[in-house]
Amino acid sequence: MEKETAATGDKDPGATAVITHRICADKQAAYEQWLEEIGPLCRTYPGFLDWHIIRPIPGLTSTYTVVIRFDTKPHLQAWMESGDRRRLIAKAQPLLLEGDDFFIRSGLDFWFTPGGAKAQLPTRWKQFLATWSVIYPLVLSIPLLVMPLLRWLGVPDTRWLNTLLITGIIVFLMVYAIMPRYTRLIRRWLFD
Repeated sequence: MEKETAATGDKDPGATAVITHRICADKQAAYEQWLEEIGPLCRTYPGFLDWHIIRPIPGLTSTYTVVIRFDTKPHLQAWMESGDRRRLIAKAQPLLLEGDDFFIRSGLDFWFTPGGAKAQLPTRWKQFLATWSVIYPLVLSIPLLVMPLLRWLGVPDTRWLNTLLITGIIVFLMVYAIMPRYTRLIRRWLFD
């Protein structure tokens, strides 16, 4: 069976930066303009793949989450450490309640990588099966639990809002609660 290592895998799985900005209440319009300035510049950097913005829910949150994907971690780091980005982050500081908070990950391997820079990774088909075996029951059960709660709270019954909230809960559970524990539980099978 072929196994990749985090340091020497044959294929670079790409890299993702998840950036979180909490915006001052009266500065959202200025932040939106700032996004229109930084977005096109980011797209010009080598290896850029895509950019997604998760905007705050009016009246409920003040947090923007920006997800940027590049083809390799070095390309992403080149953007994140660039003078262009530093200049624009400095320009945005008066709009932010807190600083520029971000983390960088390569592919989905961070769920499966034990500690250590040269850790062994399970084969992709095992990663696929492990991830699928968690997502399937979540996709079936979370809507059954969350939808009645949303209606009880008076959240409007709209497809896009329901999907936004349910997928957000599923991803949160996957990243922070389930996958770290689940991969420890099935470690023997994953790395066999």
